[in-house]
Amino acid sequence: MKFTKEVVNDLADKLLIGLTEEENKMVLDEFEIIDKNINLINEIEGIDEIEPMTHCLDNFDYELREDEEEESTPIEDALANCDDYLGREVRVPKVVK
Repeated sequence: MKFTKEVVNDLADKLLIGLTEEENKMVLDEFEIIDKNINLINEIEGIDEIEPMTHCLDNFDYELREDEEEESTPIEDALANCDDYLGREVRVPKVVK
């Protein structure tokens, strides 16, 4: 898919963000750089035969630790740092209308 001014504007409208002409040009310039880099990667000999890695290190070994039961912090101690709470619940300002 080739990115054009119209395609970028259409995608911006779908995301409910308006772009100025300058912003549209910036996005197109960035996609051009991305396309060039992808083309460079695609030119690597044998790239299709490489299996994707699951981790950035080849010899990544891990062991999960055993769960150890620990005593919890008492609710009263945890709420001691709160400005406002009701029972066991912390009151926070409403952020959604």
